[in-house]
Amino acid sequence: MELEYYDRPTFWFHWLTALMVVLLFGTSLVWNYITPHNRAWRPLFEETHVSLGIIFAALILARIIWRFTGGRQLVPEPGLPGRLSRLMYMILYVLLAAESVLGFLLRWAQGEEFTFFGLFSIPALMPQNRDLAHTLEEMHNYVGWAIVILWLGHALAALFHHYVLKDKVFKRMWTRRAAA
Repeated sequence: MELEYYDRPTFWFHWLTALMVVLLFGTSLVWNYITPHNRAWRPLFEETHVSLGIIFAALILARIIWRFTGGRQLVPEPGLPGRLSRLMYMILYVLLAAESVLGFLLRWAQGEEFTFFGLFSIPALMPQNRDLAHTLEEMHNYVGWAIVILWLGHALAALFHHYVLKDKVFKRMWTRRAAA
């Protein structure tokens, strides 16, 4: 049986999403835990995180549209592994979309406009609401950690397939032979 590969857009959406999760999580950790009181670096990491979040939101929206309109859907594994895989993907998609929405809502609840790398501004859509902002910030953080934990589980499952099961599932998304 010939190995099926994901199409190029799905391949790129997958790896760009992984990169964005690492960058967003990394900038959040630096901004909140390494430079929380540094007046020079904190604003840079905060603005970078917010700007990358805007890119992330567009990426996730495009990825979801592609998934449901044109993305190549490979036949899942049979049985429990296939059901768990589909469930994990569904949960990840929901969490990725929720994280984007929560990020925007958080900024708006803070009553602040925010910029995209200083190129343009997105205005505040509501007056400041500290209680709502606090709740949204907690939710944004919890969802972010959930994404990272599932992302790590996803990576470990892929490595398990590659090194233990040796079933080539890993190669469908790792190699550059993505279907045109």
